[in-house]
Amino acid sequence: MGKRLQLDTGVKVKPARDAGPGEGWMRMRIGELARRTGVSTRVLRYYEQRGLLGAERDANGYRRYDGEAAVEVVARIRELLATGLNTDDIRELLPCAQGGPGLTPCALSSGIVERKLVQLDHEMAELARRRAALGAYVQVMQERRTQDEALAALALRAG
Repeated sequence: MGKRLQLDTGVKVKPARDAGPGEGWMRMRIGELARRTGVSTRVLRYYEQRGLLGAERDANGYRRYDGEAAVEVVARIRELLATGLNTDDIRELLPCAQGGPGLTPCALSSGIVERKLVQLDHEMAELARRRAALGAYVQVMQERRTQDEALAALALRAG
């Protein structure tokens, strides 16, 4: 297996309640998955709708998730979202993100990540341009304020 890329995105998961040895494989309902991952049930349903998270249905229609594997998938989704990737990119990257934090480098993951870096470079250049334009406005406003204050002082002396 290739080298894994390690990221610290601050994503944390809570331990299972009273989970003993061998209990990590057990199916869990959406509420337990939400509690363990810190993600709302609404967001978990959204992940499922976007094809990021799989769930089986009980006879009564309740969602059942694959225990610790589902916790890991949600953690990977949150890590990748924290990098600014969208859910379409994440759906493609998830196969490269299994088995712990980070990504296993592959042609697919490299292409998506490199494309996102180029996009961020463009966005940062645009933000720098906007910042420079706002800075120019501030400078002009300060110069006009100084001129107005000088004219007001002259008018007071002349008056």
